[in-house]
Amino acid sequence: MLKNTVCKRNQNPAVTNAIRTYDFKPGLPAEIELVRISSIFRRHEQNVVQPHRADFYHIFWFTEGTPVHTVDFIPIPIQPHTLLFVNKSRVQFFDPGGNYDGWMLLFTDAFFNQNPQDARFLRNTILFHDLLDIPVVRLDRTATSLTVLFDQLREEFARPEDAVHVPVLRNLLHTLLMLADRERRTQGFSEIRKGPDLDHTLHFNALMEKQFRQVRAVRDYAAQMSLTERRLQQATAAAVGKTPKQLIDDRLVLEAKRLLVHTSLSVKEIGFELGFDEPTNFTRFFRRQIDRTPADFRKQFSSPARFAF
Repeated sequence: MLKNTVCKRNQNPAVTNAIRTYDFKPGLPAEIELVRISSIFRRHEQNVVQPHRADFYHIFWFTEGTPVHTVDFIPIPIQPHTLLFVNKSRVQFFDPGGNYDGWMLLFTDAFFNQNPQDARFLRNTILFHDLLDIPVVRLDRTATSLTVLFDQLREEFARPEDAVHVPVLRNLLHTLLMLADRERRTQGFSEIRKGPDLDHTLHFNALMEKQFRQVRAVRDYAAQMSLTERRLQQATAAAVGKTPKQLIDDRLVLEAKRLLVHTSLSVKEIGFELGFDEPTNFTRFFRRQIDRTPADFRKQFSSPARFAF
């Protein structure tokens, strides 16, 4: 249990084969924390090098070493002076080599969102909702303001708590995210044109993330968004080059991969978990999407060293 950073979520006792999930550490004055990567690794190595997910946001500032951090089967080679942004609920694990260091800034929606504008920014920022990539920002002389902000955060965390402690932390985090978002756009980011199409696609993704196990029909999502199916299809095609049905299928496949590789649930159990009435329907669906059966995929990616593909 990561007592000093996060606490293990109380899970359904009947579910014994699940991806380990963490809630934010209780007992802090606010749901934000800045901790050294080496400290977490030293105290909780057995947990962090295993696949896990959390119900809060991670900002990694890697200062030393060249680890490979893995997020949802995507290996991310890291160089010193790199920021990595990991959205809540994504399955990740640390490089088991451990010869690296830096900082982790952890925070929740409850801490950041003080008004609708905050929630809109966090829901739309490319740092956590890049529809095409895992966001990485390289720090150099043009990005010294970001390192200064990290230093200011460290200084504020070290101060005794007072009436302005939490507001100062929140303001520093706001500024850090806004400047990092700006910097990310200068470093090879594939810009999706802002406008109604992108707005509809982000709204659809947010709904789908909560409902993809139960809701498969595009018309049901369109109805929740007060759109026609055709308008929703036009929006996702313009924004990411895929239909809503393809995005739903992609999300189901990702969750299936997570459960196949990171749990010992049977293929039948995974199919039921994802809303398939019959195991054969799940197997046909999975094979149609990636040209491999669930059993073959599990066999191929049965160890962390083989998660890249």
